Amino acid sequence: MWTQTKWYVITGAPCSGKTSVILELERRGYCVVHEAARAYIDEQRALGLTLDEIKSDISSFEHRILFRKVDTEIRLSPGDTVFLDRGIPDSMAYFSIEGLDDTVPIRESRRYRYRAVFFFERLTFETDAARSEDDRKAAQLEALLKEGYRSLGYKLIQMPVVSIEKRVELVLSYLRKAES
Repeated sequence: MWTQTKWYVITGAPCSGKTSVILELERRGYCVVHEAARAYIDEQRALGLTLDEIKSDISSFEHRILFRKVDTEIRLSPGDTVFLDRGIPDSMAYFSIEGLDDTVPIRESRRYRYRAVFFFERLTFETDAARSEDDRKAAQLEALLKEGYRSLGYKLIQMPVVSIEKRVELVLSYLRKAES
């Protein structure tokens, strides 16, 4: 059985503007959880590793990211309003696209029930130091993410391609309705 929470997931394919919205929500004083994979990659790069070295054992990498998310969520209070840059179910898509058995991320995705899942439409794809996907893989991930959350019974709240400020206002408008 899941534990119901007041947590909101912001998800979508790579390069969909999730992090920009999370940063703006944080700037406005909301409690946020930053993306586990990006944080881990940044930590490892600071130690001198390349992205290829960090992801050389993709199974180990994906499991490490999954359990970082699990450990983070275990420490959160289900009654607190929190915005997550990717939820545990995102790992289902990443395991699947890498050809890994997704039994563990599916099991872990049933630990908590999020209040809502905001699905951000993709923007123009750009690469950066932590992003190893290309536009084709981003499109595949987008489909797998939708499929994964829907398989867990979530109705995705589609977030259109509009300015960061407008996306934040749409998210907060939903939050006000959900919490009133």
